[in-house]
Amino acid sequence: MAIFVYAESHDGKYKKAGLEAVSYAKATADVAGETVTAIVFGNAAADELYKYGASKVVKVDNAALAKFDANSYAKTLAEVAQGNVVVLPSTNEGATIAPVLAFKTGASLVTNVEKAPTAVSPFTVARKAFSGKGVETVAVSGKVVVTVLQNAFGAKENAVSGSEESASVSVSDADAKVKVVSTEMASSDKIDLKEADIVVSAGRGMKGPENWGMIEDLAKVLGAATASSKPVADIGWRPHAEHVGQTGKAIAPNLYIAVGISGAIQHLAGVNGSKTIVVINNDPEAPFFKAADYGIVGDAFEIVPKLTEELKKYKGQA
Repeated sequence: MAIFVYAESHDGKYKKAGLEAVSYAKATADVAGETVTAIVFGNAAADELYKYGASKVVKVDNAALAKFDANSYAKTLAEVAQGNVVVLPSTNEGATIAPVLAFKTGASLVTNVEKAPTAVSPFTVARKAFSGKGVETVAVSGKVVVTVLQNAFGAKENAVSGSEESASVSVSDADAKVKVVSTEMASSDKIDLKEADIVVSAGRGMKGPENWGMIEDLAKVLGAATASSKPVADIGWRPHAEHVGQTGKAIAPNLYIAVGISGAIQHLAGVNGSKTIVVINNDPEAPFFKAADYGIVGDAFEIVPKLTEELKKYKGQA
């Protein structure tokens, strides 16, 4: 039973989610008594993957893979990953590739896993279900494609000695099903929301986009990413890229601070994987308090600036 993993990278650097996927593959390999082969598109260094448990790194350098296309990427992985288990991160890229890859290889697809499998024959693992409100255990025989939730399993160093090789594939521009017309990169000073350890989020309780400065100030002192509820994104107060929830981005930071968000079930579905949830709201009956680890009832316009000020003092930034 060979264990393969897609180590997602960008501009020669591995994404945190890519390293988490390698760590998950290593944990799976330990259960199976096997080793891990990581597949890399591009020129990211192989050495870093050895630290997370990959015994072999296969690099694929093909001009047709320069721009993301799910069909081309899945076809390449299907050619190179000749094994029973293929692990991908549950990023936008990985989650798009996974079902196509499963179809091409006749494999079962298991998404949203957080923990290593308890067995590999059949592949038995728990996964989040019903928008994170439940956990189901599945057992799969034969080939399986697995996606790992970001910030759930963690990138864990587990160094092994490794080797590197290159692979050529038959994929070409003709395999692409989508034509990339243009690419717009997010500001380099923004923290990737799905990979952030701390997220500060706000909703309609902010009363208007002109008041978002205090949210950004709090996020800055914490080294956090900023997010918003769906209504805020819909009315244009914040970009849709910051919308978290069932119809937005699902996140699982170590700390999630929600300011002026009532906590509708659709929002909770996207953030209930957070390790610690702090809610600030002036409505003591807000549903979010039921899901919170810590809650503060009060005026956010008084509490957030004071919290930011105290954090600056604590960090010696005042």
